[in-house]
Amino acid sequence: MVSAVFHSPLEAAATASAAAAPRGDAKPGLMSQEASAAATPAPVVKAAPPAKPPRTPIDWRGWLLRVVPPIIGVAVLVGIWALVSMTTKGAIPTPWDTWSQAVDVFARPFYSNGPNDQGIGWNVLSSLERVGLGFGLAALVGIPAGFILGRFVFMQRMFNPIISLLRPVSPLAWLPIGLLVFKGANPAAIWTIFICSIWPMVINTAVGVQRVPQDYLNVARVLDLSEWKVITRILLPAVLPYMLTGVRLAVGTAWLVIVAAEMLTGGVGIGFWVWDEWNNLNVKNIIIAIFVIGIVGLLLEQALIRLAGAFTYEDVKA
Repeated sequence: MVSAVFHSPLEAAATASAAAAPRGDAKPGLMSQEASAAATPAPVVKAAPPAKPPRTPIDWRGWLLRVVPPIIGVAVLVGIWALVSMTTKGAIPTPWDTWSQAVDVFARPFYSNGPNDQGIGWNVLSSLERVGLGFGLAALVGIPAGFILGRFVFMQRMFNPIISLLRPVSPLAWLPIGLLVFKGANPAAIWTIFICSIWPMVINTAVGVQRVPQDYLNVARVLDLSEWKVITRILLPAVLPYMLTGVRLAVGTAWLVIVAAEMLTGGVGIGFWVWDEWNNLNVKNIIIAIFVIGIVGLLLEQALIRLAGAFTYEDVKA
C-alpha cells in the first residue's frame, strides 16, 4: 500500500530559502575571495618566440676568389711599372714618386690661376660637360632614327649604304670639319663627340626593332593601334635592352674621343691638361691623368650598367 506525503507550500518555500542561504560555518572573507577568483580571468600564457634561423656561414673561399685576384693584378702592374722605371733610369717615374705627386695634385683639384692653369677637377668637369652635350644630341637624333630604320624597310635600305660608309671613319677626321663649320674649338669638340656617339645608338636601336616578334605587331594590327601606340606600348619595352647597350657603347666611345679632341683643340679639359703637361715634360702628371681617365670611364660604364639592370629583366654584364 502506497502512502503519499503532501507538503504545504509554506514548507516548500522555507526549504528552498534555506538551501540558497550560505552555511553558517562559511566565512565571509573566504566567500568574497572565491567570488573574486571566479570573476578574474585566467592568465594568458605567452607563446614562445620563434626560433632564429641559423646564420648562413660566410663563404670565405668565394670572397677570397673575388678579392685576391684583383689585388694580385694591381700588384703585378705596379711591379712591372717599377721594373720599367728602373730600366729607364728614371725617365719613367716610380710608383711611389707618382703617388706623392698625386697627393699634391688632388690636394687642390679646383684651383684656378687663369684660363690655361686650372686644377684637374675643373679639367675633368669640362671634358664631362662636352661629352654630355655631344652624347645628349646624339641620343636625341640617333634613337628616333634607329626606330625609323628598324620599323620601315624602305628607310633602312635607303640609309644603310650611308651608315656603312660613314661609320668606319675615325672621329678625329671630323674635327677639321667642325672647326671649319662652327669656327670654334669647343663646338668642334662637341660635334666630334656627336658624330662618334650616334652610330652605336642608331645601329643597336634598329637591330632591336627588327628583332621584335612579328606576333606582337600582328596583335597591334588586329587591335587597330596607332603607330604612336605601337612604338610606346610594344616596340619601346622590347627594344630597351638593345637601346641601352648602344648607349653604353656610345658613352665609352665618346670618353675615348674627347681626350684626343681636346689635345688638338686646346682649352680646358683633361686632354688639354695631358698635352700641357707633356709640353712641360711632367711625366708624373701624365700618368696621373691616365689613371683619372680610366677611373672616370669605369664609373660611367658602371653607372650605365646599373641603369640597364634597372630597366631590363636580363642580367647585364660588363
